[in-house]
Amino acid sequence: MNPIKAQYDERGSKPHKLIKALPYDRPQPGTGEALVELLAAPINPSDLLTITGDYGVLPDLPAIGGNEGIGKITELGPKVSGLEVGQTVLLPVGCGTWRSHLALPAKDLIPLPGEADPLQLAMLTINPPTAALLLSEVVDLEPGDWVIQNAANSAVGGYLVQLAAERGLQTVNVVRREGAVESVRKQGGEVVLVDGPDLARRVAEATGKAKIRLAIDAVGGEATERLAACLTDDGTVANYGMMSGEPCQISAGQLIFRHITLTGFWLASWFEQSSPADRQQLFGDLIGKIAAGKLSAPVAATYPLSRVSDALRAASRGERDGKILLTPE
Repeated sequence: MNPIKAQYDERGSKPHKLIKALPYDRPQPGTGEALVELLAAPINPSDLLTITGDYGVLPDLPAIGGNEGIGKITELGPKVSGLEVGQTVLLPVGCGTWRSHLALPAKDLIPLPGEADPLQLAMLTINPPTAALLLSEVVDLEPGDWVIQNAANSAVGGYLVQLAAERGLQTVNVVRREGAVESVRKQGGEVVLVDGPDLARRVAEATGKAKIRLAIDAVGGEATERLAACLTDDGTVANYGMMSGEPCQISAGQLIFRHITLTGFWLASWFEQSSPADRQQLFGDLIGKIAAGKLSAPVAATYPLSRVSDALRAASRGERDGKILLTPE
């Protein structure tokens, strides 16, 4: 079967109408390169925002979609050492992973445990480190502390629940619909509440009026203010997404009289500022947890690359419990 790539030539509000599955010539690995066949690549909100043109970094057009995924080495070019044909490897971030065959620099490929679930490994690069770093880089937390997050049924939200429990942290998990409550509880969510005007009162009741110092916001809009109202004085809201499509809203009263801090988190910035040792430690820890089955995310469906338009349509739907991934034909 000929190689297939998921390409878009323009940006717009409906990614599933812009993306196309196109044939292309099988690449040949050059010196220092390996030929990798795709095993799985997820569709993340950032992928959709890249196609609409609303993300922080945009590739030149035409572009191939996909920012993360895993593959299997099928051929090695000259002067490649330390890798073997048949190895499962992590694809470099932002390399255009929605294609069946990739010729990539061998130095950029990270070997992965071959016995681990490929779908879970494919989701390693973006959501798990985002969750881990939101818990460690914003506020100094101790075991027993509470954290509140919205969009708790998202992939990042699910990873955050699991990682928080491992660290001895307690979580308040806010969702936007009643139908999402059970999925968060299945992943270990201790307190799960549906967002609403009286959120702060219900959070206080559920936690025994615990002093919550960190709120994690993926929604923006009025939801940011509702999270801020749940915090103790001098607390911090860390925003990493805009699922509402609206900018964060937080009142002057929260900022002035309660000294609430609103800050942003972007994984790409952490990558730029962190050391190789920090990155190696973070991903080594996450890979070990995923391989051992201690860290996972639900999968809603998989689609072959030839049905990438259908996959993006499914990924754009709000009422979905689990990630959509692209796989080989």
